[in-house]
Formats: sequence, C-alpha cells, structure tokens
Amino acid sequence: MTSVASTSAAKPAMDIQHLMRAGTLNITSLPPLSLYIHLPWCLKKCPYCDFNSHALKNETQDGPSDLPEDRYIDALIRDLEESLPLIWGRSIHTIFMGGGTPSLFSPNSVERLISSVRSRLVLLPGCEITLEANPGTFERDRFKAFKDAGVTRLSLGVQSFNDQALKALGRVHDSEQAKAAAKEASEVFETFNLDLMYALPNQSVDDLIVDLKTALSFKPTHLSIYHLTLEPNTVFAKYPPEHLPSEDTAYEMLDVIADYAKEGGLERYEVSAFAKPGHRCQHNLNYWQFGDYLGIGAGAHSKLSFAHRIIRQIRHKEPSLYMSSAESSNPVAKWEEVSRSELPFEFMLNLTRLKSGFNLQTFMERTGMPLSAIQAPLEQAVSKGLLERDMMHVSPTVKGFDFLSDLQSLFLPG
Repeated sequence: MTSVASTSAAKPAMDIQHLMRAGTLNITSLPPLSLYIHLPWCLKKCPYCDFNSHALKNETQDGPSDLPEDRYIDALIRDLEESLPLIWGRSIHTIFMGGGTPSLFSPNSVERLISSVRSRLVLLPGCEITLEANPGTFERDRFKAFKDAGVTRLSLGVQSFNDQALKALGRVHDSEQAKAAAKEASEVFETFNLDLMYALPNQSVDDLIVDLKTALSFKPTHLSIYHLTLEPNTVFAKYPPEHLPSEDTAYEMLDVIADYAKEGGLERYEVSAFAKPGHRCQHNLNYWQFGDYLGIGAGAHSKLSFAHRIIRQIRHKEPSLYMSSAESSNPVAKWEEVSRSELPFEFMLNLTRLKSGFNLQTFMERTGMPLSAIQAPLEQAVSKGLLERDMMHVSPTVKGFDFLSDLQSLFLPG
C-alpha cells in the first residue's frame, strides 16, 4: 500500500479535494457501506486473542469499576462526526459492535450509541445491528435490554461448552454460564450467532461432537466455527499449548462440523460460517464482498471507496490515546491509499471465502480495474483445480476451500 499519511502529532490530512481528484481507478458505483464500532475492553485477555482488546484492572461486585463508559461513548460520537464528510449521502447497511467484550457496556450506553448513530446517518430499513457478547458478562434480562436498546442480532462468544477446554482457552465463563447465556439469547433474539472453536488442546472428535450437539440444541440461526490458531504476538504464540490435535484430526473435525451443521439446518456459506436461510451475517458478507466499512473506536480499521481510489484508515489503538485524540478531533492515526497492484489480492482474499463465489463483474465494479488484471492468476487457479468458472461467475472448488491460502496466494502482487 502507498502511505499518504501516518501517525504524527498533526492531524492526518483527509482532504476531500485530494480524495476526489483523478486517479488510476474507475469506480462507477460505490459499494454498500457498513459501520463497525470497536469497544476494546475485556474482563481478561484470552491467550489466543490477537484483537485490540484490553483487560480491565478493577472488578467489583457491581461490575468493572474502571470502564470509562460515558467518555468512550462521547469519543465514538466525536469520531463519527469527524468522519461524516467522507461518507456524505451514503446509507448504512449494517452496524457491528465488536471487541473486546461490548456486552460489558450497559444497555443504556448501547442505546445512547445507537441513537447517536441514527441521528447522524441514514440507516437502511431493516438495518442489521449486531452486538458481540460473552457469557462471562451474562446476567438475566441483560440481552432483552440490549434488544430494547436497538440491537437486532446477538453474537455470543461461547467457544466451547466443555469446562476443561474453556479453562485451557483462558475463558472467564464456565459451561453452565455458556448454556444459560445461549438459552436466553435463543429466547430473546430471532437472529443470533454462537461462536465455537475447534482443534483445541486435548480435544477429540467425540469432544467436538458433544460441543456441536450442545450448541445446536439451542437452535442458533447462525454458527461461526474457527480453528484455534497460534496468532503472532499472543500468549499462545510464545507458550504454545500442548496436545493440540493433528492436522489430519483437524480436517476430520471440519468434516464433522459441516455434517452436524447441515443436520441442524445450517448451510455453510463461508469458510467458517453456517446459517439458516435468511440469517446470514449481512455485515460480514459486506466485508467478504469487498464492500466499504467505516470503523470507529480504538484501533478500528476503515475501507472507503471513492471514484478513483480506495483508502484505508486506522484509529489510535490504545484506548486512552484514542479517547484523547477523538476529543481533539484527531481519532485517525494513519490513512493510506490502496495501491493498484495490491487491489486484486485484497479483493480475492475476501471473495474466495464465499462458497457461492462471485460474478466477475463485481471485481470490476468494486476495484475499478479491468478483468485482465486477474486473468492470469484466474487461469492458474482453474488449472490447479482450486477455482471453477464460466463466462461470468467464479467459485472455489472443494479443493480450493480446503487449501484456501494456496488459492489466495496466487493473486499476490508479483
């Protein structure tokens, strides 16, 4: 990427005149726009987590005492207001509040945040509004209060219903809390997601089946299931857990997941996502279809399209610095223009995750580049049996889904 502004004491220049000037891309229609809101605090930092999350230091009987709710919501609103000139005239398709553990924030704060967004932006009818929650912050009727605040979709980070596995993952909740939270989510929300992980320390295929059966007993409309990976700069990367399943066992587990999800009425539509008809995550779909998103909050990322260029932004990562910077009307730490050479890979990194594939016309519309820019790697992927295509449509094969990194790497800039 070609950096055109970076972290400094001065406010990064986001001059609209600069963004609208002539360039090498020709984007004739802007893609759908989503809003991502990052709420960075957790009760405890999990050893596998590489997200921008920060453990609260003081926990009392009434909840975390050092969570700066009001100040942080004020900072988010100021951040949003600073960003409005970049998205004038555009409607919001989806909103996603992620973290961290957003459910640490009170329903009143969430309601204030959603109301502030509604008063400043046009939300499409039926706009999907997701809140991430963890069982460790669960209390009866809290989910109902979030729904009353305007949340339409809950995403519950269960990870496992096995106490031994939860302990190995460093989670703050136990299996009974996970079950109670899943039960209440199923009773309150028409659309809700359960997050699970597999290939955990000491986990057998039978252990996974128990987790799947337990999760499906709550009749979730969406299931996200992720392979435990040892991400850089995490505790697990420095101190890898012992007794992880073999690669062959992990592949077997993935087949089991697909089979049980199908029995539960959930169709696999993305590498790690399964959903009942009408309940796919529209926010994530916009990411995977190379849509635009404005990200506000500590460490949040944005991708925004203009007629002749695509830019990315990164907010200040450390929460205190982010709040003080937002208060000074300077929440963005860095912004950069995506180079033409990198756009094919950026596009394919997302679109190849979708089981249904994509129309080739979408590549031209979302990148502003001709189809010839990906013709050679497309042919190579087809010859390797990783993609299948006709005149207008491309989709990953079963082999392509199994070896997704190999497929995506074909589109890296030379």
